[in-house]
Amino acid sequence: MEKKKVVVGLSGGVDSAVCVIKLLEAGYDVEGMFMRNWDSSLNNDILGNPHTLDDVCPQEVDYMDALTTAKELGIKLHRVDFVLEYWDRVFKYFIDEYKNGRTPNPDILCNSEIKFKAFLEKALDMGYDYIAMGHYARITHHDDGSLEVYRGIDKNKDQTYFLCQLTKKQLEKALFPIGDLEKSEVRRIAKEHNLTIANKKDSTGVCFIGERNFKEFLKNYIPATPGNIETLDGEIVGRHDGIMYYTIGQRKGLGLGGAGDAWFVLGKDIKRNVLIVGRGGEQEYLYSNRCLVSKMNWIGEELDPNKEYLAKFRYRGQDYKVFIKALGEGIYEVNYPSKAKAVTPGQEAVFYDGERLMGGATIDKVYMDNLERRV
Repeated sequence: MEKKKVVVGLSGGVDSAVCVIKLLEAGYDVEGMFMRNWDSSLNNDILGNPHTLDDVCPQEVDYMDALTTAKELGIKLHRVDFVLEYWDRVFKYFIDEYKNGRTPNPDILCNSEIKFKAFLEKALDMGYDYIAMGHYARITHHDDGSLEVYRGIDKNKDQTYFLCQLTKKQLEKALFPIGDLEKSEVRRIAKEHNLTIANKKDSTGVCFIGERNFKEFLKNYIPATPGNIETLDGEIVGRHDGIMYYTIGQRKGLGLGGAGDAWFVLGKDIKRNVLIVGRGGEQEYLYSNRCLVSKMNWIGEELDPNKEYLAKFRYRGQDYKVFIKALGEGIYEVNYPSKAKAVTPGQEAVFYDGERLMGGATIDKVYMDNLERRV
């Protein structure tokens, strides 16, 4: 019987390397593909970039690590460039959301538009049966064509939150070989195979861009527009550099002092370019028990308005019990009896049935009872 062909998104890190090992052990015909999705010089990535004076940029270091891993594991490595696709499909949206005072999650869009779309299309064109990624998630493919996605075994590394906008068609061609492993086990396997990258640190920062001084990084693309910082009753207590630099619930970096409790961000008045802050007992204004969401992507069975689901409103955030109701025209109401803190427009609400990923949607408006929060 002919082996199924799988191409692994080989990033130069330990997770994708162990994916190759697991797939080879399972009897697949495996090759690797390195994605180049960001060009700092072409994309004016200057301010906030700690690597502008490096002899070799981090992406090329990752590519060389991927080459080394491929040689050590005896597989072929391809290289593909999605710089234009990443800019058009992910980064433009990312910047537009910040311009509108919202807080987007580029990693989710990066998965749905690049890793599981541009990359998948390229892989299928090249004749592969599946793509595989080093995500900490589990997927079950059934003979009838149906599938389920479950949280990764390692709860500290689970990445199903970032997969919530993937379609069933995309997931049909996806494998997650390390989803049933703890991170420590992944490291152990890499060391057992004497991989050079066995102890390499995990990548952090914006998807495919990396670590940046985020405030300075945004200045490359959005002109700073200073404005007032006000309390809930309209008292001006300071000035901000631009409301896109601040997130709901933020405490540090506000430049506000004085006696009393620490200040924190309560919301944003986009029309007036005002950052709204509070202190002490005013934290109650950060809480909500209802939100409206759009861009719903549902991969489980049909949504049941009478069923209690679980929701995460941010990566590594706690689970909240919720009920979801369709309001029409692509808008859904999410009710959560246990109040949640700092639910933020632009972020994603990700839904589960126990351990199973059911889907996700973008948060648009946030309410405490019938009062809309100014966020």
